Amino acid sequence: MTNLDHGKFTRVTTIFHSLLALDVFALFFTGYAVMFNDELWWLVVLLGGNTGVLGVHRIAGMGLIALIVFWMTLMLITDTGRSNFGEIIPGPDDIEAFLQDVRFMLGRADERPPNARQLAGYDADEVPLLSYVGKGVVAIFAVELTLLTVSGLLIWSKTGLAALFQTKAAAMGFVVFHGLLGVIMLMGVMFHVFEHGFHPAFYPVETKAFIPRSMIPEYHSEEESGNGIEQLSLSPSWNWAANVMGVLTVIGIVSVLVGSIFDEGYPVPRELAIGGGPTNLLLTVGINVGILVLLVGLVLSMYGNVLRVRWERQLEERRRGEAATDGGSVESDD
Repeated sequence: MTNLDHGKFTRVTTIFHSLLALDVFALFFTGYAVMFNDELWWLVVLLGGNTGVLGVHRIAGMGLIALIVFWMTLMLITDTGRSNFGEIIPGPDDIEAFLQDVRFMLGRADERPPNARQLAGYDADEVPLLSYVGKGVVAIFAVELTLLTVSGLLIWSKTGLAALFQTKAAAMGFVVFHGLLGVIMLMGVMFHVFEHGFHPAFYPVETKAFIPRSMIPEYHSEEESGNGIEQLSLSPSWNWAANVMGVLTVIGIVSVLVGSIFDEGYPVPRELAIGGGPTNLLLTVGINVGILVLLVGLVLSMYGNVLRVRWERQLEERRRGEAATDGGSVESDD
């Protein structure tokens, strides 16, 4: 156990993260089965055709709205929520950190600023809860989820939307906007999966995103001057896994970006078929690679929760063993 393994988030936050990931993955799988219905015809068939895909997508959309409402309520009514909300708001220090980071990359600064430090060998006390990059990711995801939710509700009934704006073009414009915004978020999520699942210090999964800080004691030995990164050794499979996943992530991002230029997505044709020609074949392979990257992210998310359950079980067994040694008994936290 090193300082890098310390949990940063509460139990509620880690559970919310897992539920949000599951819901967003469901939205991606169904949404892009609709948008890229010719390339992902097998996914459309697997999910029950056009009706099944749209049904699951709408259910997942309602789940997303419920999660957003729950989280915003939690941020407003709890002391921890209000303090955490203050932590993720970018401030002047983050702007200065960004500018100094640019100067550092250009060779005009001696070191990275404190608000940009994450895993560069600094002490745990010198690393903020979220760097300016992390705050930016949270802000971007929040804006994207809000816009996707609003546009998704608007296009729920396309005939009603067309009647509201008195033109079919306006309704289809919202459909295209919803799809393209989802493509942008999809690219970000694919990179997020690669960044946090294949970092050499955390591979194959970043446990602090799943195990709450209350379950991971933060121990600082006076003899230890670093953050423990020097105690780590690379997993034998990390090199090839990171390289393969990096290539797949790039292929997936480029493919969905290119595919979004050509595919309107809605409505799903009655007969599904793979497009012809080598260009369409390459695009089909690339978009399916992107879905594979998302599937890897879903598996890693489930694996992280499995690790949390195992960790809870080990802690419980340790506590029972200590209690038995002392001649006492252990009472459940519940």
